[in-house]
Amino acid sequence: MSSVTYTDILYDLSDGVATITINREEVRNAFRLETLDELRDAVLRAENDSQVGVMVITGAGDKAFCSGGDINMESKSNRQEARRLGQRTMALSLAIRTSGKPIIAKVRGWCVGGGNELNLICDLTVAGQSAKFGQAGAKMGSVPIWWGTQLLPRLVGDKRAKEIVFLCEPHAAHEAQAMGWVNLVVPDEELDEAVRKWCTRLLSLSPQALRVAKHQLNMEADRQWPSIPVGYEFISFIHATDEFHEGTSAFLEKRPAEFGPYR
Repeated sequence: MSSVTYTDILYDLSDGVATITINREEVRNAFRLETLDELRDAVLRAENDSQVGVMVITGAGDKAFCSGGDINMESKSNRQEARRLGQRTMALSLAIRTSGKPIIAKVRGWCVGGGNELNLICDLTVAGQSAKFGQAGAKMGSVPIWWGTQLLPRLVGDKRAKEIVFLCEPHAAHEAQAMGWVNLVVPDEELDEAVRKWCTRLLSLSPQALRVAKHQLNMEADRQWPSIPVGYEFISFIHATDEFHEGTSAFLEKRPAEFGPYR
């Protein structure tokens, strides 16, 4: 395939594995609109390349897989910007969920907010011991409607999902594994090799069988798709409120948010 130059991500194809890396280490691999567009393009590129059998999505450096939406973008958000963000995230998740190739999330460091939702959308998760998982929506005046509220209950159960979404506390990798949130946890220095082994195993299996199995296994959860665009309509209203901007301002100013006046 022709060479593609990206700004926010890196794309590498080696031995049948397409590795897609969010390359925004300076903001803990938070995504902006351009990042989401490039991730979607890379996933579709790998899906349509017969040389690719497996995809790996990861983050640059060792501090974060992805910390969700870039707070500098979200702090300026309004109804229209929220809809643009929703369009991009929905397009990315549709590309990942409808790809017939297995997609592994390789996680080091923080995997929170929209970053955790990206992790949830991937088929498998292999994490280093440094990984920390969680949702942060309620701390910011927002809600993880991009597959967080849909997939977390299926993986960890209703009570645990509500604990994760309501309390916004980070969970260590071994805790996440015990809940069924991630598949495998290994020492950080063994993470690359562990992912390589799983890729090698997947590449040895029938691609058409894996494709059919992925679509079949996703079918029940994918019936919740209508809740995503509806959720983003709610989010577009939330992003126009003073309460939401109090949450983003407090984060940027490194102070507790004052949500009391909005009760």
